[in-house]
Amino acid sequence: MGDIAAGLLTGLTLIIAIGAQNAFVLRQGLRRSHVGLVVAICALSDVVLILAGVAGIGVVVEQAPWAIEVIRWLGVAFLTVYGTGSLLRARRPQVLAVGEGVVESRGGVVARAVALTWLNPHVYLDTVLLLGSIAGTHGDPGRWWFALGACVASVGWFAGLGYGARLAAPRLADPRAWQVLDVLIGLVMLAIAVRLALG
Repeated sequence: MGDIAAGLLTGLTLIIAIGAQNAFVLRQGLRRSHVGLVVAICALSDVVLILAGVAGIGVVVEQAPWAIEVIRWLGVAFLTVYGTGSLLRARRPQVLAVGEGVVESRGGVVARAVALTWLNPHVYLDTVLLLGSIAGTHGDPGRWWFALGACVASVGWFAGLGYGARLAAPRLADPRAWQVLDVLIGLVMLAIAVRLALG
């Protein structure tokens, strides 16, 4: 049980910080648009990355710094476009509505969720390398119990963020509130893009 609890706490510590992926899940939850799909993509991706790290794939990532560099610049480009789009959306508050009436293409939502997850070099550094390294200190089979805890933390966090966002929906019935949210999300995305660009 100690290994599971350690994995759970470590996983939560790494995932709770508001980043590009979390901001996207929150926004989809507030809009009630393809929430299950977004939560599933983010959670499943995290589980795959956690298991890869615990299985020792982190060593491969460590040996191929060029791959992280490519991902870093793809991430910078994607976050810049997405952040700018969020700021531009804030200029048209009349199209921002809370609830089931929001229509977004499933393909577009899937593409954004996948990009925000897999084009983020911090995902590889935190989830694969860091979690994999910490799991290794728990020995065998302890590292797999640690991985289970980290996976539970990830699935629980994304489900809570996506579906729990509805609790904030009444506060965001005002278009002005959506403007503020979109501006904040845009600024977070652009700040992360700048941080990635500066290394």
